Amino acid sequence: MTLNFWKMNGAGNDFVMLDNRDLSLALTTKQIAQLCDRHRGIGADGLLCVEPAADGGDFKMRYYNADGGEAEMCGNGARCFGRFVNRLHDDKLAKIRFETLAGMISAEFEDGQVRINMSAPHSLKLSTDLPVAGETLTVHSVNTGVPHAVVFVEDLENVPVREWGAGLRYHEAYKPKGTNANFAKVLAPGSISIRTYERGVEDETLACGTGMVACALLHHELTGAPSPVTVLVKGGDTLHVGFTETAPHEYTDVTLFGPADFVFQGTVAL
Repeated sequence: MTLNFWKMNGAGNDFVMLDNRDLSLALTTKQIAQLCDRHRGIGADGLLCVEPAADGGDFKMRYYNADGGEAEMCGNGARCFGRFVNRLHDDKLAKIRFETLAGMISAEFEDGQVRINMSAPHSLKLSTDLPVAGETLTVHSVNTGVPHAVVFVEDLENVPVREWGAGLRYHEAYKPKGTNANFAKVLAPGSISIRTYERGVEDETLACGTGMVACALLHHELTGAPSPVTVLVKGGDTLHVGFTETAPHEYTDVTLFGPADFVFQGTVAL
């Protein structure tokens, strides 16, 4: 089987993009992992498929992690998905709504960048002390489409992201599905820098959209920083997280604004 694909990246988080509007593709977990393999495949943090809407949206987004498992949501992937769909329509769309396992997402386009309106976050919890790799970490958590644990640190550059990230990802507190793990440093009021260990990739990635949103909301919770919060990611890009707090620990109008870039187009044999 030969697949036509596009490669995209959002702030360094990279994806294989497939047009499955005719539902002709039925890839296995093994095939998705093969496509995302950086040595034997195209190489990506995840794979996205465009499918027909089933519940009132314009399209449906299917997102798969690099291990081939389907996930509820990916913020950088959603921005790339929106721009990819727009490219399939000759860049004539001003706004789209698409279905995800985490709920309905909308995307607007502005000079090559994309603003997505995220689903409402939930399950926010502050200041839980957890033993991780011989240390006791103060961990905050929130689900921004997928679960995220966040640790604020002073020395972000020297954080053992793989060790602590894996320790949190598989921690008893987050069983059975596990969590993504983020490490954040406050640069200034309303400005943070983050590093993320992603579940399903099982490694640090250059960026994670839902992780940015989680860190930004928790920065607001802990410091009162107003919307929008600026987030610098390991890939070097700066993104902006907007939100409205409607009640303690409750948010609406959560947005993520940043780049979504085409890298190349090609074909691959499975």
